[in-house]
Amino acid sequence: MLLLFISGLGYGVHAQNDAKAKAILAEVSKKYKSYDVVKTDFNFTLESPQNKSKDTQQGTLIVKAAANKYKVVMTDQDMISDGKSQWTYLKKDKEVQVSLVDKSGDALNPAQIFTLYEKGFKYLFTGEQKVGGKIYQMIDLSPLDTKKSYFKIRLGVNKAAKQIASVLIFDKNGNKYTYDVKTFVPNVKVPESTFAFDPKKYPGVEVVDLR
Repeated sequence: MLLLFISGLGYGVHAQNDAKAKAILAEVSKKYKSYDVVKTDFNFTLESPQNKSKDTQQGTLIVKAAANKYKVVMTDQDMISDGKSQWTYLKKDKEVQVSLVDKSGDALNPAQIFTLYEKGFKYLFTGEQKVGGKIYQMIDLSPLDTKKSYFKIRLGVNKAAKQIASVLIFDKNGNKYTYDVKTFVPNVKVPESTFAFDPKKYPGVEVVDLR
């Protein structure tokens, strides 16, 4: 589900933005891009008022943003990319779908979750909130492309750490998608094989090559 809302985010041109928000996000971007590999544990929540449902999953993201490589492990699916190909493993179906990474600039992926705001949005600093003893700087993003399926993204930036700690997506159907970062470990050491799908580790899996 995390992957569903990320895949809908897109690029555009820069627009006039709030100076305070711009300064905060510039610091976040500079710090994040100084890291090689980042590992985070997160909670992902989908809240649907129409269906009167609220579903939360835990997950882990390992990302090498500069190379566009990542691995996402969640309850129902894994997603892996070596920067060229993308493997989506559907656990219940024991099926992995292989596709080419979209390099057109029209889509984002988990490797860019911490820098999604850099292009295609207007942003506004809306104040500070205290969350679990930490101060979050709240910033609302509005997509320049009004045809997007969502109309607002709310970022919570940990003021002391200068890191994005939460992402809340408001879609036009009333659904809310929340990504809460629980841990953030920079420059973690992982083997390069982390970013490639090895069928031997998934016995009985069906490979569907969509490339």
